[in-house]
Amino acid sequence: MPVLKSICKRVWEESKTVYRKYCLTKKAVTTMNVCIISGSARQDNNTFRVGKALQRLHQNDQTELIDFKEYDIPLVAQSDLDQDLSNPFQQRLARAMKESQVIYIITPEYNWSITPEILNWLHRWGDKQYRELFDQKVFALVGVSTGKGGKAPLLHLTGILNKIISYLNLDAFVSARIFEAHYVKEVLDEEGASKGNAEFDAGMNVFVNYTRRMVERWNH
Repeated sequence: MPVLKSICKRVWEESKTVYRKYCLTKKAVTTMNVCIISGSARQDNNTFRVGKALQRLHQNDQTELIDFKEYDIPLVAQSDLDQDLSNPFQQRLARAMKESQVIYIITPEYNWSITPEILNWLHRWGDKQYRELFDQKVFALVGVSTGKGGKAPLLHLTGILNKIISYLNLDAFVSARIFEAHYVKEVLDEEGASKGNAEFDAGMNVFVNYTRRMVERWNH
């Protein structure tokens, strides 16, 4: 365990060094607009804890955490969609996406894929009337698991987002670095605060710093 903590500390320090060097050579985006989508509709889900943890790491940025427990987007067969007639949940989600530079999408592994809510949201909104919400964005993806897991849904999600970007001819991209949040209840409390797991904390910090660098490169 001491060896593991030493390695995690070294990785975290190296990540901070890389980020500081990058800031010296590029004009950094001092404050980002960040949209964090917690894509689970279950009560007391682990996904929202991870969303709060991301908010903590972006405490100097403008963040909006969207909770899919409030999800309200109809299925295709239920009704048509019109932005001018959207409900409060849709309005808040659309505003957060439009104003953001980076969109984090957090999903649990649901039958080896993303949640039905995320799938329906992207199927309904991955269309021309919602084009501006996806344009000029960096998408960063997080998979959540109560044990080991979380990569499978991100592979599916990456494919869907890339299809939307291609179909709508957008200037946007899906960040290559993903984050798998394992054993969430053991490493984060209900408010997203760390419980002291050095490996998890180092990995999430590296992921967020990498995402920030991608946003800065994209905006310069």
